[in-house]
Amino acid sequence: MATGKQKAASVDVAEMDAQSSAEIVKTLESFEPPAPLDFSREDDLRAYRDMLLIRRFEEKAGQLYGMGLIGGFCHLYIGQEAVVIGMQMSMKEGDQVITGYRDHGHMLATGMESRGVMAELTGRRSGYSKGKGGSMHMFSKEKHFYGGHGIVGAQVSLGTGLAFANRYRGNDSVSITYFGDGAANQGQVYESFNMASLWKLPVIYIIENNRYAMGTSVNRASAETNFAHRGISFKIPGIQVDGMDVRAVKAAADLAMEHCRSGKGPIILEMLTYRYRGHSMSDPAKYRTRDEVQKMRAERDPIEQVRQRLLEAHNASEDELKAIDKDVRDIVADAADFAQNDPEPDVSELWTDIYADEIPQAAK
Repeated sequence: MATGKQKAASVDVAEMDAQSSAEIVKTLESFEPPAPLDFSREDDLRAYRDMLLIRRFEEKAGQLYGMGLIGGFCHLYIGQEAVVIGMQMSMKEGDQVITGYRDHGHMLATGMESRGVMAELTGRRSGYSKGKGGSMHMFSKEKHFYGGHGIVGAQVSLGTGLAFANRYRGNDSVSITYFGDGAANQGQVYESFNMASLWKLPVIYIIENNRYAMGTSVNRASAETNFAHRGISFKIPGIQVDGMDVRAVKAAADLAMEHCRSGKGPIILEMLTYRYRGHSMSDPAKYRTRDEVQKMRAERDPIEQVRQRLLEAHNASEDELKAIDKDVRDIVADAADFAQNDPEPDVSELWTDIYADEIPQAAK
């Protein structure tokens, strides 16, 4: 089991009630992230395979989109893989995940099948939303994945609602609610922060700060660019995390999970990450230089960091890692083949899942 090098500071929100506003701000601003964990060989192998699956899947999705086999909107997660995999490594059965429309990586991280995700992208019958949701709208009750949402920031209120349900039921589950630096400026986000803090809800707000939202630098769009501080006025602690290092993400996730499960309420994790592709498949990303992207790939790539650790610190061989890559490529190729040959949904499917088949007696 991975262990940490440093114990992080803890913030007890209840103790802040007697403090002045200035003292509260100082306390929250001093909340520090833990040091990255020391991953074992098994930890790094798991992280490497899981991140590589997302990378190869998204590359294939991009190819199919270019061939016209995937229509509508499509937002790829290439470059940000360490965020969802690090968080998933800290979660337990019953924890829920909800996110926006850059969601394929989150689906795969929760254990949703590659075939079902790819079939939904191509609008086929075996897709997770029966071919009716597409890239932005698929769900899995079994894996506790609640979407995939096309409205910017809408998932934050829904994720807060999941946390409210957890507290209402008295279980030990945590709502993992993802959104981006662009969505962080939406009004409903702050309404959610207020309720979550007021009611001490077990929700981790993860701001995936990939620097450009839809195409505008955070420095041009946000008055406060330290998104970890966005919850200060609601007494919500937050920390900035190196979202390109899966070990740093896992360490922060462990801290945040303990914070929520111990009844201290919500917490914000700002993941400093980077997307290699444009905002969507139609975005040429001319708002940044090619050199900037190449520099990030060469120096900070989350998968390459793990690969180098496996070779240098864990005595893995090139052949061993090539075998993992081949296995992942085979899974993705199978998913793509399945998605192209699976039947399209029958026209009658348009009339299903619109209304509940029957109203529960308690709701009448």
